[in-house]
Amino acid sequence: MKYIDYYEVLKVPKTASEKEIKQAYRKLARQHHPDLHQGSAKTGAEEKFKLINEAYEVLGDADKRSKYDRLGMNWKAGDEVNVDPANAGGHTYTYQGPADFDPASFGFSDFFASFFGQDFAQSRQGGGQAHRAAKHKGEDVDAEISLSIDELIHGVEKELQLSAPGLCGACEGQRFSQRGVCRACGGTGVTEDTKTVKVKIPANLQPGASLRLKGLGGKGYGDGPAGDLYLSIRVAPSGSWQINGSDLEADLVIYPDQAVLGDKMQVPTPHGPVQLKIQPGMHSGQRLRLQNKGLPNKGGFGDLYFRIRIDIAAQQSEAEKELYRNIRELRQKP
Repeated sequence: MKYIDYYEVLKVPKTASEKEIKQAYRKLARQHHPDLHQGSAKTGAEEKFKLINEAYEVLGDADKRSKYDRLGMNWKAGDEVNVDPANAGGHTYTYQGPADFDPASFGFSDFFASFFGQDFAQSRQGGGQAHRAAKHKGEDVDAEISLSIDELIHGVEKELQLSAPGLCGACEGQRFSQRGVCRACGGTGVTEDTKTVKVKIPANLQPGASLRLKGLGGKGYGDGPAGDLYLSIRVAPSGSWQINGSDLEADLVIYPDQAVLGDKMQVPTPHGPVQLKIQPGMHSGQRLRLQNKGLPNKGGFGDLYFRIRIDIAAQQSEAEKELYRNIRELRQKP
C-alpha cells in the first residue's frame, strides 16, 4: 500500500491554513470535474477528481488531518506503508465500519480506507442529520474592487455582482450522496449563487485596505447568519495622474514668461483646486511638491508632484513675436 501525500495532491504546504486548504480544494475540484472533460481526458479527470476529494476529506477535517500528520512523521511519500498497530499510538489503522458501507464505493483508495474508513463511515451515516439540524454561519467572501482616485479619496456607493457560496441543496453540504461524490456541487458542498449588492465605500481608504461588510457574504445554513464580505480596495490607473505608491505625479505646462518671471496659477488636485506659486527661473523637468495632496496612506496622505514642462503657445500675436525678437537682440549684444 502506497502512502499518498495529500498536501501534494491539493498543492498546498503542510503549514496551510484551513481557509487555504478549502480554497485550493474548490479550485482543483472545479478544474478536474469530470463533466468538464471529454473522451480519454474524462477518465483521467475522474481519477484526479476522486483523489482531490479524498485529500480534502482528510486535510479538511481537523481530527483526520492530525492523525495523518502523525503518520507522516514515520513515512515519506511513495514509501510502502507497513503499520504495526501495537506501535501506532493506540490506533488500529484498519477499516472497521459497517459491512454494508465501503469507502471504496466513493472512489477512495485503499490507503484512505485503511486509515480513515471507520471515521468516514461514521460521518457519512450520522453526520447528515446533525448537519441539517445545525445552524452555521454562511461563508465569508473575498472580493476586489478598483476605485478611481476621486472615489478613493471622497468615497462612493457601488453596486457589485458577487458570486457567493451557498449550501448545496442536493447533498445538503455533505459533499457526498449515496452514490459517491455529489455531482451537483462537484463535491465542494456548496454551489455558487450570484447576487447584486450595494456597498458604501467610505472616504480616504488607502489602496490595499480590506473592508469588512457584515452579512454580505454567503447565505447562512439553517437559521445561521450570513457570512461577511471582505472587500480589498485597489486604485485604478488614471489618465490624469501617475501613481507611485501613495504619491501622485503630473505634468504642469507653463509658458516661457512664467518660467522666467514666475507666476501664481490655479492647478487641479484630487482634493480640489489650489493656488500654486511658480518661482522665477524655473526649468523644464523641475518638480513642485504639494504636501498631503496625494492618495491616502497610514500617515495621512501622500504628496502630489508637478513636473514643469515649458511650452510655447501655438498662436503668437505680432506684438508677442516682436518682444521675442527684442529678447534675442538683447541676448546677442556683447
